[in-house]
Amino acid sequence: MKSGPLVLVLLVAATAAAGDTAPFKVTTRRADDRVSVTVQKGNATFSVHSPFGISDAVLQKAAATWPDAVVIRLHLKGLENIRVTNGKVTLEASASPQDGKPLVRVWKGGKEDAPLDAMSPFWMKVRIVAADGSPAKAIPLENGFFEVHLPSAVFEGNPKSITVHWIDFYRN
Repeated sequence: MKSGPLVLVLLVAATAAAGDTAPFKVTTRRADDRVSVTVQKGNATFSVHSPFGISDAVLQKAAATWPDAVVIRLHLKGLENIRVTNGKVTLEASASPQDGKPLVRVWKGGKEDAPLDAMSPFWMKVRIVAADGSPAKAIPLENGFFEVHLPSAVFEGNPKSITVHWIDFYRN
């Protein structure tokens, strides 16, 4: 069964001056998904709110190059999976607290049985943040988020867009 039509959302970064071109075009699959972006000092943070818990967004740059750092903040209760692709490279991760510390698994090219380590150029650093800004100790998160730092390897070749797909453990 096909999902509904894609919803286009144009976003202007908080630092863009009036009349500037929006630095990104964000296309979400679901009408109730919300993605906001903040660009500061060469860093972009995309904050994703997804009531259903399973969806995706295409992040398309308007500038000549990507920012120096790109972070995805997923405001979900649990992160069963995040998949990021630039059309050539696909990275995936899952994260949850275990014994009060984050347990993060990252893999490339659909090879979940061959996890990457933090020394890999494809490693995605994931923080699990509670509502008060401290490291979360348990899920489901209430008003917290999963912060995923995308590696520079995703932006090699300066792709026009990247696609981010997510699945919440606790989807509606």
